[in-house]
Amino acid sequence: MIRPRLTAETYATIDEIVRVGNRAVANAQDESRRLGVPNVYSINGRLYYETCAGELSTTDPYVSRERVTEQGDEREPE
Repeated sequence: MIRPRLTAETYATIDEIVRVGNRAVANAQDESRRLGVPNVYSINGRLYYETCAGELSTTDPYVSRERVTEQGDEREPE
C-alpha cells in the first residue's frame, strides 16, 4: 500500500484555507457589486466583465474613460 504524502491534518488545514479564501472572494465580489464596480474574470485566457444585470461581457466598460494611471496622477503630493 502506498502511503499518502500528506496527513489527514494537512488536508483538513488545506480545506480550511480554501474555505476562508472562497468566503473572502465572495465578500469582495459582493462589495464590488454594491459599489457598481464590475467583477472581472479570466476564462481560458479571455477577460470577461460582469454587467449590472449579472451577465458576462467581453466589452471593457472602462475603455471610453480616461485612465488616470496611464495619464499620470495630477494630485498634489501629500
